[in-house]
Amino acid sequence: MSFRWIPNAISMMRIALVIPILWLIAQDHYLPALLLFLLAGFSDGVDGFLAKRYGWRSRLGALLDPIADKLLIAGVFVMLVLAGLIPVWLAVIVIVRDVVIVGGATAYNFLVRPVQGEPTRISKLNTALELLLVLFVLCRAALGWPPEVSVTVLGACVLVTVVVSGIDYVWSWSQRARGHAQ
Repeated sequence: MSFRWIPNAISMMRIALVIPILWLIAQDHYLPALLLFLLAGFSDGVDGFLAKRYGWRSRLGALLDPIADKLLIAGVFVMLVLAGLIPVWLAVIVIVRDVVIVGGATAYNFLVRPVQGEPTRISKLNTALELLLVLFVLCRAALGWPPEVSVTVLGACVLVTVVVSGIDYVWSWSQRARGHAQ
């Protein structure tokens, strides 16, 4: 019996967690939202580990995993703005970067060749910092910890990695497309 489907099922479960997390934030139920967010984050690590460790990678999984990440991040950032917990400009920058990446990947997929899910190191760092920022903001809203300064510093780190990773994606995929055209 093959268990290759497990990472994809975990990614789909993570996608299914997005709506309850957003609803809980909208209702100011930050502790349950934090717990579900932690579950989503843990499941992201588990599906990646299983896919790599046992070779259970698939084209579907390479698409589902970043979709789950982007839906979770974009949705939570919007809800945190609406709750007054993060500034609008930060959410806009995070979401615009993701729209540029998804739009670029879609264009590359249809105009050049099929996209292989290959996040860069800076992109992985950016995603980790975005998730950590959400974790800090939800912890602060639910538990009054960590201090505001740590959230501010982490927000600045997210800003830097969003800009650098966005430029990196646009540059590297443009070079790939040019190289493929020649």
